[in-house]
Amino acid sequence: MVKYVFVTGGVVSGLGKGITAASLGRLLKARGYQVTMQKFDPYINMDPGTMNPIQHGEVFVTEDGTETDLDLGHYERFIDENLDKNSNVTTGKIYWSVLQKERHGDFGGGTVQVIPHITNEIKSRFYRAKKQDEDRIAIIEVGGTVGDIESQPFLEAIRQFQQETGHENAVLLHVTLIPYLKASGEMKTKPTQASVKELQGMGIQPDVLICRSEYPLTEEIRQKIALFCNVPVSHVLQNLDVEYLYEAPLAMEREKLADVVLESLRMENRKPDLRDWEAMVADLRAPETTVNIAIVGKYTQLHDAYLSVVEALKHGGISCRAKTELIWIDSEELNEKNMDQLLHTADGILVPGGFGNRGTEGMILAAQYARVHRIPYLGICLGMQMAIVEFVRHVLGYEDANSIELAPSTGHPVIALMPDQEKVEDLGGTLRLGSYPCILAEGSRAEALFGTREIRERHRHRYEVSNAYRQELSENGMVIAGTSPDGRIVEMIELEDHPFFQGTQGHPEFKSRPNHAHPLFRGFVEAASAHRKEMRISD
Repeated sequence: MVKYVFVTGGVVSGLGKGITAASLGRLLKARGYQVTMQKFDPYINMDPGTMNPIQHGEVFVTEDGTETDLDLGHYERFIDENLDKNSNVTTGKIYWSVLQKERHGDFGGGTVQVIPHITNEIKSRFYRAKKQDEDRIAIIEVGGTVGDIESQPFLEAIRQFQQETGHENAVLLHVTLIPYLKASGEMKTKPTQASVKELQGMGIQPDVLICRSEYPLTEEIRQKIALFCNVPVSHVLQNLDVEYLYEAPLAMEREKLADVVLESLRMENRKPDLRDWEAMVADLRAPETTVNIAIVGKYTQLHDAYLSVVEALKHGGISCRAKTELIWIDSEELNEKNMDQLLHTADGILVPGGFGNRGTEGMILAAQYARVHRIPYLGICLGMQMAIVEFVRHVLGYEDANSIELAPSTGHPVIALMPDQEKVEDLGGTLRLGSYPCILAEGSRAEALFGTREIRERHRHRYEVSNAYRQELSENGMVIAGTSPDGRIVEMIELEDHPFFQGTQGHPEFKSRPNHAHPLFRGFVEAASAHRKEMRISD
């Protein structure tokens, strides 16, 4: 049967439950175990797809087109597995499912209650964590903190689940805080004790405590926590800050996290093979050059809105031993007067995805600056569309060219609604989501980067390049570098006479891994490094 590891958090949010869970996944995979991961979010939204990126952060898209929480991006990057619709569950999805069953009459006219109906639905989602293979471990993170009203049904479901499956088949890791009081020069264990007591009051006993602290835990503090929280001293682990995110699994390996978890699950503790991960971290820590990458977007107030893009740039840097320094530019504030001041130090310019017309003129200026000054450019989704609008305006000469999303009455709608989306009204139902195939043009730079002509990329968009302009674009130096297999949809573009100018309708950042950089990001950072070297020589 599948073994389960639940990860909860206490005291405060933002302690890194997701990174702890993902690190454990990497360590278990290094021991030869099959791993899958889930995130249970207590918010009532069905998914984060319609939530404001500035408030919630990035919407991560899985291969099967599910819009999920950004923690799933960390999971995929750490365990190098493609997750699916079963991997992100919200309170909204749980209640929606139960209400549909009630309307269908599945409960025989009985009163529908949180216990047992909601908790039963939650438990059924635990069992959906991939195939029930031997040697498979499901790691399940519960969002929020212990004590939150909205998290209580999930915790009650865990209590019931442990009773049903046996405690040795479902263990609980609790991530908590050990604050340091500067005035007294002491580390305090009381918040951790209170958080564990709250869990114990619900009938749940944590098996392992992951203690976030600014300073190393002394043996005395470990023993005190173990005594008051009813866990072995060896199960009280510290989780100090690391310089680089991808060092976290190695730090938790030194703390013997996987050893303790496997001991609790009564499973064999195999010798880990972390050589690939260690080599990647060594390259990350020892860059040979630095490149400045300008990210010109509309959600720059919260960098988590572009989390996968930021991580993919790091991956590209690791692959060519370059440190990527980011220049964050609010596209709404970029204009003709300040663009040289803001962009002249950039070795590469990246315009990410987004929705709505706010800040798009700044994105168009960024694409123009990259094209004219021959600076490496990578446009993702909206970033590709705005690069095409810029090209049509300033190379083809159609000054009013635009996307119908941004200017419905434009005389030159170079970006138009996909025909099969025209009559769909619900925001959540109009997107092209998930993995789609793409055929790359023979001899294109894209083909050289990928090393093949047939690729797949994840998508999240509702507009596409109008086919009415494809011939003119091609005749004036813009290469249609990739299309859907039937040739109907433009998937990628590039410029002929440019060091590196690539646009993609997909979201390659979702498929990039720290030890396997996505070809577009690897090529982009390599081009930025070459540009920086060329500028130094010319200076």
